[in-house]
Parts: sequence; C-alpha cells; structure tokens
Amino acid sequence: MQERSEEQIISRLLELENGGQAERRAELTGERFLSLIQDPDSGRAFILRHGVDDTEGAEIPEGTELYDETAGAEVRDRYSASDEDDLIENEDGEGSEP
Repeated sequence: MQERSEEQIISRLLELENGGQAERRAELTGERFLSLIQDPDSGRAFILRHGVDDTEGAEIPEGTELYDETAGAEVRDRYSASDEDDLIENEDGEGSEP
C-alpha cells in the first residue's frame, strides 16, 4: 500500500469528520476543533486540530495540526497546561474565566 502525504491524510480525516465519523470531537475557543478519528481504511488513529473549513473541502484550514496515534501523549502534554481553552483547568484547578 502506498504511503499518503500529510495533506492527503488531513483531507481524508476532514472528510471522515464531516461525515460524522470522529470518535471524539471537542470545540475549542476561536472556532477550532480537536478530534480523535480512526481511519477505517488504514486502521490508524489520528488526533486532528483544525479551524473551520469555509472552502467546502477545497483547502485545508490554516493552522491544521495532525498527530498520529503514537503522538497522543505529546498532544496531551502540549495542551493540558494550555490557558487557551476554557475547558482546560489551570494549575490551581480552576477553569479560566471567559
């Protein structure tokens, strides 16, 4: 089986997500989303962070980030202490104020 480029993988995952096939999806602040998606064709799981697609699939949203299943801990560590999202607790145990 031929390896897909990162752009091809992201396009495929956005297609799956738009088809309602994301296992988990969270809306972040600023019209951004974080999704856990398993590609049924490859069996691989991915974490996708992206903005809103206003081009109906013609372009990948700016700032889109892709992590494969092995990067799950990296993503958790990167965003767990982030103060960018109201759903993530601060170090003092409280969510940030809107």
